[in-house]
Amino acid sequence: MPRGEIVIGGPHVTLGYFKNKEKTDESYKVDERGMRWFYTGDIGRFHPDGCLEIIDRKKDIVKLQHGEYVSLGKVEAALSVCHYLDNFMLHADPFHSYCVALVVPSRQALESWAQKEGIIYKDFSDLCQKSEAIKEVQSSILEVGKSAKLDKFEIPSKIKLLPDPWTPETGLVTAALKLKREVIKKTFAEELNKLYG
Repeated sequence: MPRGEIVIGGPHVTLGYFKNKEKTDESYKVDERGMRWFYTGDIGRFHPDGCLEIIDRKKDIVKLQHGEYVSLGKVEAALSVCHYLDNFMLHADPFHSYCVALVVPSRQALESWAQKEGIIYKDFSDLCQKSEAIKEVQSSILEVGKSAKLDKFEIPSKIKLLPDPWTPETGLVTAALKLKREVIKKTFAEELNKLYG
Protein backbone atom coordinates (compact mmCIF):
# COMPACT_ATOMS: atom_id res chain seq x y z
CA MET A 1 0.00 0.00 0.00
CA PRO A 2 1.35 3.48 -0.84
CA ARG A 3 2.48 5.37 2.26
CA GLY A 4 4.21 8.62 3.20
CA GLU A 5 3.65 12.07 4.65
CA ILE A 6 0.18 13.48 4.04
CA VAL A 7 0.35 16.72 2.05
CA ILE A 8 -2.71 18.89 1.30
CA GLY A 9 -2.80 21.36 -1.59
CA GLY A 10 -5.22 23.61 -3.38
CA PRO A 11 -6.74 27.08 -3.36
CA HIS A 12 -8.50 26.49 -0.03
CA VAL A 13 -5.33 25.71 1.93
CA THR A 14 -4.68 28.41 4.55
CA LEU A 15 -1.84 30.87 4.10
CA GLY A 16 -0.12 29.67 7.25
CA TYR A 17 -0.12 29.71 11.03
CA PHE A 18 -1.46 32.86 12.69
CA LYS A 19 1.48 35.14 13.58
CA ASN A 20 3.95 32.24 13.45
CA LYS A 21 6.23 32.68 10.43
CA GLU A 22 8.72 30.04 11.57
CA LYS A 23 6.09 27.30 11.77
CA THR A 24 4.50 28.51 8.52
CA ASP A 25 7.84 28.34 6.68
CA GLU A 26 8.39 24.85 8.08
CA SER A 27 4.99 23.39 7.12
CA TYR A 28 3.90 25.26 3.97
CA LYS A 29 5.62 25.06 0.56
CA VAL A 30 4.77 26.47 -2.86
CA ASP A 31 5.64 24.33 -5.90
CA GLU A 32 6.92 25.51 -9.29
CA ARG A 33 3.31 25.95 -10.53
CA GLY A 34 2.44 28.25 -7.63
CA MET A 35 0.33 25.62 -5.82
CA ARG A 36 0.48 25.99 -2.02
CA TRP A 37 0.99 22.74 -0.06
CA PHE A 38 0.57 22.04 3.65
CA TYR A 39 2.81 19.28 5.05
CA THR A 40 0.72 17.85 7.89
CA GLY A 41 3.43 15.88 9.67
CA ASP A 42 1.14 12.83 9.61
CA ILE A 43 2.22 9.59 7.96
CA GLY A 44 -0.59 7.89 6.07
CA ARG A 45 -1.27 5.01 3.75
CA PHE A 46 -3.90 4.40 1.10
CA HIS A 47 -5.95 1.22 1.23
CA PRO A 48 -7.03 -0.53 -2.00
CA ASP A 49 -10.52 0.98 -1.60
CA GLY A 50 -9.06 4.51 -1.64
CA CYS A 51 -9.40 5.21 2.09
CA LEU A 52 -6.54 7.14 3.67
CA GLU A 53 -5.44 5.91 7.10
CA ILE A 54 -3.26 8.03 9.38
CA ILE A 55 -0.73 5.65 10.87
CA ASP A 56 1.90 7.80 12.58
CA ARG A 57 3.46 11.21 13.11
CA LYS A 58 6.55 12.05 11.07
CA LYS A 59 8.32 13.53 14.09
CA ASP A 60 7.77 10.28 16.02
CA ILE A 61 9.83 8.22 13.56
CA VAL A 62 13.56 8.05 14.29
CA LYS A 63 16.32 6.53 12.18
CA LEU A 64 18.87 4.72 14.34
CA GLN A 65 22.64 4.61 13.78
CA HIS A 66 22.55 1.53 11.51
CA GLY A 67 19.59 2.70 9.42
CA GLU A 68 16.67 1.03 11.21
CA TYR A 69 13.54 3.16 11.61
CA VAL A 70 11.70 3.21 14.94
CA SER A 71 8.12 4.43 15.20
CA LEU A 72 8.02 5.68 18.79
CA GLY A 73 4.22 5.80 18.96
CA LYS A 74 3.80 2.30 17.54
CA VAL A 75 6.27 0.81 20.03
CA GLU A 76 4.78 2.74 22.96
CA ALA A 77 1.31 1.50 22.04
CA ALA A 78 2.53 -2.10 21.80
CA LEU A 79 4.38 -1.96 25.13
CA SER A 80 1.65 -0.07 27.00
CA VAL A 81 -0.05 -3.37 27.88
CA CYS A 82 2.84 -4.20 30.25
CA HIS A 83 1.23 -4.28 33.71
CA TYR A 84 4.19 -2.45 35.28
CA LEU A 85 3.73 0.69 33.16
CA ASP A 86 1.74 3.73 34.26
CA ASN A 87 3.56 6.27 32.08
CA PHE A 88 6.18 5.40 29.50
CA MET A 89 8.22 7.24 26.88
CA LEU A 90 10.45 5.49 24.37
CA HIS A 91 13.46 7.53 23.26
CA ALA A 92 15.63 6.84 20.23
CA ASP A 93 18.87 8.70 19.54
CA PRO A 94 19.99 8.65 15.88
CA PHE A 95 23.62 8.34 17.02
CA HIS A 96 22.98 5.01 18.76
CA SER A 97 21.78 1.60 17.63
CA TYR A 98 19.26 1.04 20.43
CA CYS A 99 16.33 2.68 22.21
CA VAL A 100 15.94 3.58 25.88
CA ALA A 101 12.85 4.39 27.92
CA LEU A 102 11.66 6.50 30.81
CA VAL A 103 9.15 4.53 32.86
CA VAL A 104 6.80 5.62 35.61
CA PRO A 105 5.93 2.21 37.04
CA SER A 106 2.55 1.23 38.40
CA ARG A 107 3.06 1.72 42.12
CA GLN A 108 0.62 -1.05 43.03
CA ALA A 109 2.15 -3.60 40.64
CA LEU A 110 5.77 -2.84 41.57
CA GLU A 111 5.16 -2.71 45.33
CA SER A 112 3.18 -5.96 45.15
CA TRP A 113 6.08 -7.62 43.29
CA ALA A 114 8.62 -6.22 45.81
CA GLN A 115 6.61 -7.53 48.77
CA LYS A 116 6.32 -10.97 47.18
CA GLU A 117 10.08 -11.02 46.49
CA GLY A 118 11.01 -9.72 49.95
CA ILE A 119 12.66 -6.57 48.61
CA ILE A 120 13.29 -4.06 51.39
CA TYR A 121 12.90 -0.35 50.54
CA LYS A 122 12.11 2.85 52.44
CA ASP A 123 9.72 4.45 49.93
CA PHE A 124 8.59 4.17 46.31
CA SER A 125 11.41 6.41 45.12
CA ASP A 126 13.92 4.06 46.76
CA LEU A 127 12.22 1.03 45.18
CA CYS A 128 12.55 2.65 41.73
CA GLN A 129 16.34 2.83 42.25
CA LYS A 130 16.70 -0.87 43.15
CA SER A 131 18.48 -2.88 40.45
CA GLU A 132 16.10 -5.80 41.08
CA ALA A 133 13.08 -3.58 40.34
CA ILE A 134 14.67 -2.20 37.17
CA LYS A 135 15.49 -5.74 35.98
CA GLU A 136 11.95 -6.95 36.72
CA VAL A 137 10.28 -4.11 34.79
CA GLN A 138 12.75 -4.40 31.91
CA SER A 139 12.22 -8.16 31.72
CA SER A 140 8.45 -7.65 31.57
CA ILE A 141 8.83 -5.00 28.83
CA LEU A 142 11.04 -7.40 26.84
CA GLU A 143 8.45 -10.18 27.16
CA VAL A 144 5.62 -7.89 26.01
CA GLY A 145 7.77 -6.61 23.14
CA LYS A 146 8.57 -10.11 21.93
CA SER A 147 4.92 -11.18 22.08
CA ALA A 148 4.01 -8.03 20.09
CA LYS A 149 6.60 -9.15 17.49
CA LEU A 150 8.65 -5.98 17.86
CA ASP A 151 12.15 -6.00 16.41
CA LYS A 152 15.01 -6.19 18.92
CA PHE A 153 16.11 -2.61 18.17
CA GLU A 154 12.57 -1.34 18.97
CA ILE A 155 12.55 -2.75 22.51
CA PRO A 156 14.34 -0.46 24.99
CA SER A 157 17.77 -1.79 25.96
CA LYS A 158 17.92 0.36 29.09
CA ILE A 159 15.23 1.96 31.23
CA LYS A 160 15.02 4.51 34.02
CA LEU A 161 12.28 4.13 36.62
CA LEU A 162 10.78 7.44 37.74
CA PRO A 163 8.64 7.49 40.91
CA ASP A 164 6.45 10.54 40.22
CA PRO A 165 3.38 10.19 37.94
CA TRP A 166 3.08 12.30 34.79
CA THR A 167 -0.11 14.34 34.97
CA PRO A 168 -1.40 17.41 33.13
CA GLU A 169 -0.49 19.39 36.28
CA THR A 170 3.17 18.39 35.94
CA GLY A 171 3.13 19.62 32.33
CA LEU A 172 4.51 16.32 31.03
CA VAL A 173 1.26 15.13 29.42
CA THR A 174 -1.72 16.89 27.86
CA ALA A 175 -5.23 16.96 29.34
CA ALA A 176 -5.91 13.92 27.10
CA LEU A 177 -2.84 12.25 28.71
CA LYS A 178 -0.79 12.33 25.49
CA LEU A 179 2.95 12.62 26.01
CA LYS A 180 4.56 16.04 25.66
CA ARG A 181 7.65 14.37 24.23
CA GLU A 182 9.84 17.50 23.93
CA VAL A 183 9.01 18.66 27.47
CA ILE A 184 9.76 15.19 28.86
CA LYS A 185 13.06 15.03 26.95
CA LYS A 186 14.06 18.43 28.30
CA THR A 187 12.95 17.66 31.87
CA PHE A 188 14.76 14.31 31.97
CA ALA A 189 17.72 15.16 29.69
CA GLU A 190 20.25 14.08 32.33
CA GLU A 191 18.55 10.72 32.86
CA LEU A 192 18.36 10.09 29.09
CA ASN A 193 22.05 10.95 28.67
CA LYS A 194 22.97 8.53 31.46
CA LEU A 195 20.98 5.75 29.77
CA TYR A 196 23.16 6.21 26.68
CA GLY A 197 26.35 6.71 28.74
